[in-house]
Amino acid sequence: MQTSDLAKLALFMYLARLLSRKQQVIKEFKKGFLPVIIPIGITCLFIAPANLSTALLLGASCMILLFIGRVNTKHLLMVVGVALIPITMLIIAAVAKHSSDRVAEPAATEHVATDSKKSGRLGARVGTWVNRVENFIYGGKEADTDEMYQVNQAKIAIAKGGFVGVGPGNSTTRDYLPQAYNDFIFAIIIEEYGIIGGAFLVFVYLVFLYRCIRIFKKCPFAFGAFLALGLSFTLAIQALANMAVTVNLFPVTGVTLPLVSMGGSSFLFTCLAIGIILSVSRNVENLEPVKVASSEMNEKNEKQESE
Repeated sequence: MQTSDLAKLALFMYLARLLSRKQQVIKEFKKGFLPVIIPIGITCLFIAPANLSTALLLGASCMILLFIGRVNTKHLLMVVGVALIPITMLIIAAVAKHSSDRVAEPAATEHVATDSKKSGRLGARVGTWVNRVENFIYGGKEADTDEMYQVNQAKIAIAKGGFVGVGPGNSTTRDYLPQAYNDFIFAIIIEEYGIIGGAFLVFVYLVFLYRCIRIFKKCPFAFGAFLALGLSFTLAIQALANMAVTVNLFPVTGVTLPLVSMGGSSFLFTCLAIGIILSVSRNVENLEPVKVASSEMNEKNEKQESE
């Protein structure tokens, strides 16, 4: 059970409620911006030590929701600038570590690794983040490291798939690729169904996002509209992040592919999110006949008044 999944659902419900209530003062810093950004910052800070990638994706989804919710763009840019500081420091640390490892003696390298293990859980997590960024930028120091092994096996699966794939159930790379049923399931899909299958899966997620945007436009209630849109954005961004990791466009994150990867709490959160979106869509459909009837009545009344 990952508590971050429950936190995401609770955060989006809270943000949707705040955005719907504070539209009159949403442009103000104290009354509109601070009440919505503080819960986001606290939630992301709690999630980041255990799962930095989830915290970053959650923050990005929240920023998009706040932008659509008419929050002042200057305030959002300020938050993005503050968030870029630790990310930049992480990249600088990865570059510096790579440069120092190239000139360090093997004994010194082992001593640094031992010190990093003794630095505690947070220090170990920071070391993991630095190693992932370093492996992504420079391709890894060793070919047999776990993360580079996963990435290389995913590339092999994609290369084997080609345009049409090797056929359902005929994947051979899944016997060698760790987390083939979870984090790197997209590589196995491409191997079995080819680029056509991978493109179709991307198309399905884009259609899902498009349908949710249409629900947002038609929904007369701000709370339901913001909630459906926020949940759809986080699912779509999570899916694109998983695919980007598989094709080596992003560093390894460990984010699952919604409704495709095997997972416990992640799968439950996805089902809850889609259920909430369907509930909002049902309310929109139930209100459409009422709108049509009211518009027809208004037209008749206007005609009678004109006559």
